[in-house]
Amino acid sequence: MPERVRPDSSIFGLLGLYFPKKGMPLETLNVLFVGDIVGNPGTGMITNFLKSFVEKHKVDFVIANGENAADGKGITEKLAQKFFGAGIHVITSGNHIWDKFQIHEYMMQEKNLLRPLNFPKGSFGSGYVIYDLGQKGKVGVINLQGRTFMYPIDDPFRTADWAVEKIKAETNLIIIDMHAEATAEKVAMGWYLDGKVSAVIGTHSHIQTADERILPGGTAYITDVGMTGPYDSVIGMKKENALKRFVYATPSRYEAAESDAKLAAVVLSIDKETGKSVSIERIFYPPFEQTINTKS
Repeated sequence: MPERVRPDSSIFGLLGLYFPKKGMPLETLNVLFVGDIVGNPGTGMITNFLKSFVEKHKVDFVIANGENAADGKGITEKLAQKFFGAGIHVITSGNHIWDKFQIHEYMMQEKNLLRPLNFPKGSFGSGYVIYDLGQKGKVGVINLQGRTFMYPIDDPFRTADWAVEKIKAETNLIIIDMHAEATAEKVAMGWYLDGKVSAVIGTHSHIQTADERILPGGTAYITDVGMTGPYDSVIGMKKENALKRFVYATPSRYEAAESDAKLAAVVLSIDKETGKSVSIERIFYPPFEQTINTKS
């Protein structure tokens, strides 16, 4: 594979596009972003497979959305510590972060467990962090939540402006977790922050999208990184309970499913100097069966 080098000052360089050619190679930081961890199956995928993916992709920094780790809704201190111990550097979240009320006090102490920054001022915990990797540099992580079909909290776009400006004083490497229901709102955030941050990674829907790309300004983007958890389910919930909700239009107890666990993630390679992404690769393991053996 040819080495990636910095672009020249041509129109391609001004757009932040990268082309292999002879010259000084880029110094990059590899980031693994793991999609929403759901229940015991998702936790098992982290403890059993995260290390191998880190080694395979030579990952320097790991982010994971953990808001559904505790029985499908919320996260506990014990689970957060397990994830940190497994090699995750920063845990992001979303609307379910408050579902286990015992986590509130821990969030005030643990700066690497984030809640959406645009929750009202005074909410428990922090919405962004600047993680110091020593000689590898610093990485800023911002957690945002959309408002379309969700809680009408503070504006995530203006909130992002404030946080990006603050983090830029220390590092150009900035990763956004955009936790939102509407695909349009996630796409809009990608374009809004293109050239200002290293990546905008969508979470929340639990369905991995196939639109990963590098935007013209050098920002890596995907609408949803997907779910790390049980796929013999309806987005992580036991099928039987979910079907009752749809068929009878009545409430049914939320219970996390337990089987067909898979890991969903993306790997980013980011230019340490400029903070621009040079590649994004989607991961889904193990893959779905897409053919049926009809031979008897």
